[in-house]
Amino acid sequence: MMFVIVGYGRVGSRTARILTEEGHDVVVVDVDIDRIDRASKAGFDTVQGDGADESALVDAGIEDADAIGAFTPDLNVNFAACMVGTHHGCRTVLRIDEDYREDIYKKYAADVDEIIYPERLGAAGAKTAMLGGDFNVVADLAANLQLTVLEIRDGSPAVGKRISELDLPEAARIYAHGRQHESLTIPLPGTELAVGDEVAIIVETDRADDVRSALLPTSA
Repeated sequence: MMFVIVGYGRVGSRTARILTEEGHDVVVVDVDIDRIDRASKAGFDTVQGDGADESALVDAGIEDADAIGAFTPDLNVNFAACMVGTHHGCRTVLRIDEDYREDIYKKYAADVDEIIYPERLGAAGAKTAMLGGDFNVVADLAANLQLTVLEIRDGSPAVGKRISELDLPEAARIYAHGRQHESLTIPLPGTELAVGDEVAIIVETDRADDVRSALLPTSA
């Protein structure tokens, strides 16, 4: 697939690298010549220009792109880049900072395919580290929901229980399960949990501790 990345800061550079490592084509657009130089030295095709300028995005190949990620710190630039992407029929992903008010979010959310909050995703990673890695916060899905992956460990009250028998809060749902060293799949109610299994859970953020209590050993 082909992607246009607007903004080669921390978010844009990491996203570009991951996409390239997975075999996709990436073109970086940034108005800053130093960032363009860094992107070029990293092996990316680049266009120096304003991400809000359609001509710069056309030079980057927006007409053939599958998606555009607008990741600069400037919301107006990001939104303008996404609108150009929409005009050319590609998927749009908009970066927005955590401190924007809800009404600002609503103003932009209806016009793009996805909105990301780098601060929130970073906080999710920090939370995983603080918890010792036993409760992997993959992402915050919304202000009140998070996606987590948890390993069933020796001593867990869940060992030997079927999925349907787990005493989880109403605000939590198991949507995938996998045996040790196996891929996650859709769980069946009669699946019995064993040490080393992983479960993927969607849970309301303020009930995450209740999920930990139900699935992790008491010493965790």
